[in-house]
Amino acid sequence: MVDTGLHALGWSRQQAIDYFVDNSPQALNNIANEVDRYIGYIGQALAYKMGQRELLRLRSEAKAAMGPRFDIKGFHDTVLEAGPVPLDLLGDLVRQWARRPKPIAHTPGRV
Repeated sequence: MVDTGLHALGWSRQQAIDYFVDNSPQALNNIANEVDRYIGYIGQALAYKMGQRELLRLRSEAKAAMGPRFDIKGFHDTVLEAGPVPLDLLGDLVRQWARRPKPIAHTPGRV
């Protein structure tokens, strides 16, 4: 809401800080830093939230597709190994990962 208030509703920096103080348990210095970031990086908060929602959606999609084969570590590895990619490409990578058969677990001491 703060990002939208600043950039769409024309809030001043102080209005944004006041709103944040009234609606967040964060310390004032952290709030001021966050508001300044929103001022300097228009849309950063929105982009962050969109990325979060897409990651949660992809995780749910992979869980549904894989059932008991779903492995949160494998999901995280897939996402992190991709690096900074567009969300549609990330979705393709996660879906490719979810279609792979589960690898046979290595048992230490066995050849």
